[in-house]
Amino acid sequence: MRVLICGAGIAGISAAYALSVRHGVRDILLVDPRPPLSLTSDKSTEAYRNWWPGPDGAMIALMNRSIDLMESLARASGNRFLLNRRGYVYATAREDTAQALIRAAENAAQWGAGPVRLHTSSRAPAYRPSPPEGWENSPDGVDILTHPEAIRTHFPYLNPATRMVLHVRRAGWLSAHQLGMYMLEQARDAGVRLLSGEVVGVETRGGRVHRVHVQSERGLSDVVVDVFVNAAGPFVQHVAHMLGVDIPILWEQHTKLAFNDYMGIIPRDAPLLIWSDPQYIPWEEEERAFLAETEEGRALLEEFPPGVHARPEGAGESPIVLMLWDYHTQPVLPRFPLEFDPLFPDIVLRGMTTAVPALRAYWDRAPKPLVDGGYYTKTRENLPLIGPLPVEGAFVIGALSGFGIMAACGAGDLLAAHIVGAPLPEDAVAFHPAHYSDPHLYPRLSAWRGEWQL
Repeated sequence: MRVLICGAGIAGISAAYALSVRHGVRDILLVDPRPPLSLTSDKSTEAYRNWWPGPDGAMIALMNRSIDLMESLARASGNRFLLNRRGYVYATAREDTAQALIRAAENAAQWGAGPVRLHTSSRAPAYRPSPPEGWENSPDGVDILTHPEAIRTHFPYLNPATRMVLHVRRAGWLSAHQLGMYMLEQARDAGVRLLSGEVVGVETRGGRVHRVHVQSERGLSDVVVDVFVNAAGPFVQHVAHMLGVDIPILWEQHTKLAFNDYMGIIPRDAPLLIWSDPQYIPWEEEERAFLAETEEGRALLEEFPPGVHARPEGAGESPIVLMLWDYHTQPVLPRFPLEFDPLFPDIVLRGMTTAVPALRAYWDRAPKPLVDGGYYTKTRENLPLIGPLPVEGAFVIGALSGFGIMAACGAGDLLAAHIVGAPLPEDAVAFHPAHYSDPHLYPRLSAWRGEWQL
């Protein structure tokens, strides 16, 4: 079997790893004009979770398998990519948000995310804070703290108005680059070849893929293949058009900043912190008056969506904190290099101050942050596309949106099963590209609304 994978991001590398290491496929060529993992795979928060409320358990099942595989790789590598189980903490000051989070937790538990443990006393004796490193022997499911004293005891830095904390336990973060490079090294040891080049065309013969045209520094070459995998990330639609196939996706630009928390306001052992309420940016009165003078400024006085979040970054005494807030989610066309809103750092810092009030100390003396980002390439339902395309021998692993790092191992494993004809899990139908042309393939598709991106 001759396989060419277009794209050496985390998805393409995971597919190459699964095919070569797990299924013994030896003739695999991984093609990308850029260095591996350099376009969007290293621009994320590098976090993961198995908590995906939805109309069925498809995403939870995929993520559970993916996390199982990540944990296996962590054991095999001596945890080279620093997998932890700090968890995601959703905090709210609103009763309606609290009830919505509880319903979501119960929904996720029904589909396999783990049990819901409700702690209503001040001591919350059954609640175990997450260890700062590692993942072994950590609980799954969620812990919900509602007593003010318990919240202050375990999360003293959160807004005093916080009335509920929901701690997702099978969640945390890792070094995405190190995970990807470890899989790539294992795949290359199993025979995978890496070529710096660009796929510029795909030729078919008799209704199936036959030849791929690759432009590299050595010129234009033709590669005869049996299997072509489209793992082109934000360019997945462009590559699909080479096959005469349209993939129904959209793009959103997402930005993050690395902030030097030199005052140590967010503890180094904190989980990923998410403020789950919509909010108005806490501008000073003088700033509000100034912003009100222009249409662009008045937009900054309107209500912003929930979801501003932050987590510690780096080992040891690193002072870096990553902060994100996806308040711009309108579809765009991908362009490189990306351009960033110059107000983004100030908006995110002030928004995060609502969750962690002590961050206000940085308003007038914030160090210059490092800003980067990428694109969420997604379907309207926010479900990934993993499986065969209408052209025989062509497959796609894409639309991994903002969950590419956490889903990659499971997605690559699922794609490999499609390619080699291995048994598929029941949830594979949820990610099959054909469900857009055959509504009977996955009737639940209409129930997905792209929610719970965080």
